[in-house]
Amino acid sequence: MNTVVTHPAVAMAARVAETIDGIFATIDGWRDHLEAVLGDGLELTATALDPVVEQFAVPAVTNDTLLTGAGFVAAPGILADARWHLAWWLRDAAAPRRLATIDDPGHEQFRDYTALEWWRVPARTSARHLTGPYVDYVCTDDYAVTITTPVRLGGEMVGLVGIDALVDRLEHELLPVLRAGGDDTTLVNASGRVVTSTDASREPGSILRLEGLADAVASGRAAASVVTLPGGAAVLTCGDTSLTLVLQ
Repeated sequence: MNTVVTHPAVAMAARVAETIDGIFATIDGWRDHLEAVLGDGLELTATALDPVVEQFAVPAVTNDTLLTGAGFVAAPGILADARWHLAWWLRDAAAPRRLATIDDPGHEQFRDYTALEWWRVPARTSARHLTGPYVDYVCTDDYAVTITTPVRLGGEMVGLVGIDALVDRLEHELLPVLRAGGDDTTLVNASGRVVTSTDASREPGSILRLEGLADAVASGRAAASVVTLPGGAAVLTCGDTSLTLVLQ
């Protein structure tokens, strides 16, 4: 693969990163706040935590926003009054509403959220993670991305804070940026799944299969230069968002 010094993708990647970095900064602020209040002695109970989470989650999903869901998910068994617990709010036409959940493992509709990617990866890596696009059957029944980051107390992960964003709202923000490149431009996640594309045939959530793309995505997350794939496509990572631009 050859490295190109100058390419329109550089400006586009910066614009994409700017959009996503704002969400990252918001989530990091929530994490820092929860870690601070827990460190100051806030009880590890749903009763104590939920009002704290509500104070930042409800404003985040109020009015016209990229975010459609926000909140905190507890590590199983960490809360004294709730073994399984989500404090999660959803944007709604009238007013934000709290997500109704089934927290009884004996119930036929109970779902172990620790098996899901948005929990599993941050729990393993102790780092922020972007999951999706995927069809969010729990909250919206629509294509969404979920960004989560661990909340820790005394070195132990007590849960995650995170957001959901609908893909169509992200497309509204990002497609004008991608169209400015004048090429068929696709934004993919760390697994090569399409987030959005100027090519209507590339649907969100589908895998973009190009020779050399998987290696470029895996090895180039910190790269600041454009890489040309064997078939001629140009690839550039978007800062530390874990997203990658592909121009053909």
